Amino acid sequence: MSPVPADQVDATTTPMTSLPDRAHDGKRPHGLMQVVKAGASYFLVAMGSGFVLEVIRMQVVALHVSERLAEMMEIPNVLLATIVGARWVIDRFTLPPLPGIRLSVGLVALCLMLLLEWAVVLPLHGLSFREYVAGQEMVVGTVPLGALGVLMVMPFLVGYRWER
Repeated sequence: MSPVPADQVDATTTPMTSLPDRAHDGKRPHGLMQVVKAGASYFLVAMGSGFVLEVIRMQVVALHVSERLAEMMEIPNVLLATIVGARWVIDRFTLPPLPGIRLSVGLVALCLMLLLEWAVVLPLHGLSFREYVAGQEMVVGTVPLGALGVLMVMPFLVGYRWER
């Protein structure tokens, strides 16, 4: 019997997927608790990288250039950290490529980030929410809103891994 050429696919061949049937603990890789855990982990990764980049910006970059220019220079690094964090969370928690689940992970991270901002950061600066919004410049002030939007949709936007 001759071997089947590689370009012909047998009808009994099952398609390969990058998503395992079960997670490393033997349970199905989705559910509400899985989404909340993934969202909290994604928040911690984003917050941790944002904190490190903020310290670098304030202590190193802002001393040599203006504060606003330093903020604008930080944006690509934050975007890269968000992409890496979203990819890691999706791989770590084996999230299926369903838009509802991935957007829910981003929504959990967004809610935690807003709670942190309102409960900790604004009181540390001695600002109310209205004072914070009033103190923002029109162009530069929209950047944090855009960053929060990117934080929310990034788990959905990161590409899928294909089998090699």
